[in-house]
This record gives sequence, C-alpha cells and structure tokens, in this order.
Amino acid sequence: MKFAKPLEFLIDELQKLPTIGPKTAQRLALYLLKSPEEEVNKLVKAIVDAKTRVSPCSVCGCLSDIDPCMICRDEKRDKGILCVAEETSDIIAIEKTGFKGQYYVINKDFNLMDNNDLTQLDLKPFEERLKSGEVKEVILALNPDLDGEILGRFLAGVAEKYGVKVTKLAYGLPVGGYIEFADEITLRKAIEGRQEV
Repeated sequence: MKFAKPLEFLIDELQKLPTIGPKTAQRLALYLLKSPEEEVNKLVKAIVDAKTRVSPCSVCGCLSDIDPCMICRDEKRDKGILCVAEETSDIIAIEKTGFKGQYYVINKDFNLMDNNDLTQLDLKPFEERLKSGEVKEVILALNPDLDGEILGRFLAGVAEKYGVKVTKLAYGLPVGGYIEFADEITLRKAIEGRQEV
C-alpha cells in the first residue's frame, strides 16, 4: 500500500533509529499522527532540546548537560579506578551495579569492517588521566566481539605505557541461563574464567 509522501518520509526516518524495523516505524508514525498536536510538539521539543543541550563531558566523554558531568564532579568516587566503555548507554548499565569508580567513554563506533583505524580515536583525554598518576587500574568494559577485543588490546597498550594495571570484564553464563543453550564461545569463556568456590 502506498502512503502519503510525508507519512512515508516519517516512516523512513523512524526506521533509521536502532532496533526499529519497518512495522514498528509504521506503527510509531501512525501513532504520532493520531496523537494530540501538543503531545507531538512536546516530543519534538524534547528531541531538539536534548540534541542542542547534551554533549560529551570534557573529562570522561559521558553525555551530559553540564561540564564536567555529575559523575566527574562526585568527590566520593574512586579516582584510582577508570572504567573504559564504548557508549554512554554502557555507563548507564554499569552505574546500576553500584560501581563507584570513574569513567572514560569512547563515543565513537569502531568497526573493522568499515576500515576504521584505531589511530583516529582521540585518546588525549584518556592519556591525560593516566599521566596524572591517580589512575591505578583501567577496567575495559568493551563489547565482547572482535572489534571490542582489538580495541581493548590497543587501549591496554596505551595504559601499560603509564604503568597502570589493566583488567577486563569477565565473560560467561548469564544468571538464570541454561548451559545447554549457551553458545560455545560463551561457554568456553565461562570455563576459562572459572572461580574457586
């Protein structure tokens, strides 16, 4: 079925959002068209406001509307532990665990398939923090895929130049998961990372 051009355009734009497929984009577009105009205007204002007022923190890279961000301003956090993550969404997840160290967020997609070069990453703020001597341990909280492994090894090399201990998140079976349904890589990582009981 052919839609009105503005509706087709809206559906196409919504499909560009992560995890939004054609059917979901269509449902969202139709929902927005049925919504009261003031509700749609609030959504548009919220998007524009976030886009114009939120930017990476100059210290850690976490998205914030103040600089430095609230995490970097918190004097109670352990400045000796620096957790490196790929995106702010990773920080949101890590914060839920009660982690009380500092962060460094890369905020740049690194994809080997797109011929990305590691030297394109701006690591100056990362290195400045390592040079300060406050950081004693860098935790690599990177995605457990090929790109994450390569990026992790590269960052470990940078950190080791400053005599900083480098660790990475453990891999393994999720709580509540079943061994029979685990893929072989996850199962192998779980066996390699086993701990004494």
